[in-house]
Order: sequence, then structure tokens, then C-alpha cells
Amino acid sequence: MSVASSTEDVRVGLEATGHYSYNLLSYLVKKNFKTYVINPLHTSFYRKSLSLRRTKTDSIDAQTIASMMMSDVDLKSYSDTLIRTDELKSLTRYRYDLVRERAKLRTSVSRLITILFPELEELVSCVHTASVYALLIKYPCADMIAMTHLTKLTNLLTDASHGHYGRNKAIAIREAARNSIGTNMPAKSMELRHTLQLILKMNEGIEEIEKEIQKIMDEINSPILTIPGINYGMGAMIIAEIGDFRRFESPDKILAYAGLSPSTYQSGKIDSPYAHMEKRGSRYLRYALFNATKYVCKWDPDFAAYLCHKLEVGKHYNVAISHAAKKLVRVMYHLAISGEEYEGKGQKQERDRSMDLIEENME
Repeated sequence: MSVASSTEDVRVGLEATGHYSYNLLSYLVKKNFKTYVINPLHTSFYRKSLSLRRTKTDSIDAQTIASMMMSDVDLKSYSDTLIRTDELKSLTRYRYDLVRERAKLRTSVSRLITILFPELEELVSCVHTASVYALLIKYPCADMIAMTHLTKLTNLLTDASHGHYGRNKAIAIREAARNSIGTNMPAKSMELRHTLQLILKMNEGIEEIEKEIQKIMDEINSPILTIPGINYGMGAMIIAEIGDFRRFESPDKILAYAGLSPSTYQSGKIDSPYAHMEKRGSRYLRYALFNATKYVCKWDPDFAAYLCHKLEVGKHYNVAISHAAKKLVRVMYHLAISGEEYEGKGQKQERDRSMDLIEENME
């Protein structure tokens, strides 16, 4: 039985339940239904405002959502763009988890090298390079390197380092291996070899994910990437977590969503002077904003000056960065809403000087 003449007259509301609601959400959007995804916490607060009774059932939740849809509660409908953003969110979060897991594996590699061949760290600029990995996958302990023919060792290092390491480096490594205090433990050697192979496989996966992220970012073509210091990685994570900037009434709403807003404690005459960061909401967005701000403060003169000012007035570095992050969110919000590209004060001054020179030459 039809309840409306067209899909435009139908509004569908559902709670955000992670991957459980994704298929239904995708179907409704493709069928052009105005679909609203509601935060379960929002639903809970709204239900409590309707009744003092502590009752929660599926039917009551359905009635609450229907009541919210018919009320004046400001809800933003879902769209194909948000589904594309969800794909970006899936990729950026997957990459984030892989990078963190890879960091743990690299720590294990450093630990195993300390046991099997501790002198190696003094002979190379970094143990986490392609040449060192190729060496240790083939010969995962000092004793095996010490017994290797010099020509074979030289060829391996030369090929893996693209000519950066040669015969002299091979001689130094083999000599250090022959006098190494490292312990020959077959079990540890196997663990090292497997860990290195796993890291290399993860590198391939991360590279593939980054290519797909860049493809989606090129389609989105967000103006926030024009801010110096924001690359595809951090920019993609910020856009993926925020989605459509227009669904937030102000930059402060984004800060609250990221958990970067200061908490407030006041009761009677007690007013705490120490405002700690809330750290609620999306930890991925909080991570991306905090780290992106560090690079923006490094590459943009305006933000660098702002950070220096906060440090000069006695702010701790992390507190100063959080202030700069708030400024960055306000700038990104303006760029996303207006569609304008970023232009700092230094860039504006340079542009004005160029225009003046052009006018002088014309005269």
C-alpha cells in the first residue's frame, strides 16, 4: 500500500549503528528517499525529554525517531556525497590502523636486532630501510652474515639500496658480524624474518590504500588542501570524519565533535580554573587535526606567528597547538563553506606587491 505519491514526500530516519545500517542506508539513498541518520545519544536525550520513565524498547525508540522527524529538530539528510565520504572514512581509518600496527612491528624489529645483531644500528643510518630489510630477511642473525661470501653480500646491499651501499659497507657489516655480541637464536631469527616480511606486505597495502584515497580526494577537490602543511593523508582524514561541513552550524560544533573543546566545571561558588580537553567524539578527527596543525604551523607564516605568540604568553606546547587547531578549524570551515582557496596574510601581501609592480609597469 502506497503512503505517498512520490519518494520526495517520504522521510526516513534511522539510528547510526555502524556497519549494520550501511546496506539499508545505501539502498534508501539510491531510491532517492530523504534519509536522516541520527546519533543514538541524540535519540536517548530526546526520549528522556519526553518522559521521566526509564523505559527503552525498540518500539519506543521507533516512536522517538518518528517524533524527532516530525518535530523542529534540525536534522541533515544523507546524500551520495556522504556515502562517498563514508568510503573515504573507511579507507583513512583502515590506513590509520595499519600504520599503527606497522609501528608496533617496527618496534619488534628493533628489539630483535638488539638481540641478534646489535652492532648493525651503528653501521646504518636507519634499520628500517629497504637495504637493511633485504639483508635481514636473507641473513637474520650475525652468524649467518659473518659466514656469507663478500661478493654475495655486496651484491645484495647494492641492489637493495640502489647503489647507496657498496663493497665498503659490506666489509664493515661482515666484520661487525664476526665480532658481534649478538645471540644466535633460531627462533628469534625466524620471528625477525617473518616480521620483516609482514611489514613489507603492509607497506604494499598502505601504498594501495593511499592511491585510492588520493583518487577520491581528487574527485572531492576540497579547498582545505590549499592550506600549506595539509597533505592528502591528514586532509583526507579530516574530510572523512567531518563529512559535509554544512551539517555543523559553526566551527565550534566541529571542535566539540572532535573533543577539542575545553571542559567546564562549576558548582555553586566552586569554579575550576583548569579547563581540560574533553577528548570525546571522533579520536580519528582529533588525531588528524592535532597533527595537521603542527605541519600548518611549520609551513604557514600566519599560523607560525600565532603559535609563537601562545608560547610567549606561557602556554604549554600542546596547549598552544590546541589553540592553533581551533584557529585551523575556523579557517577550514570558512574555506569549505565558501569554496575559496586559502590565502594567508603573507600571500595577500605578495599578491598586492605583484599587482603594484604590474600597474607601475603599465604606467
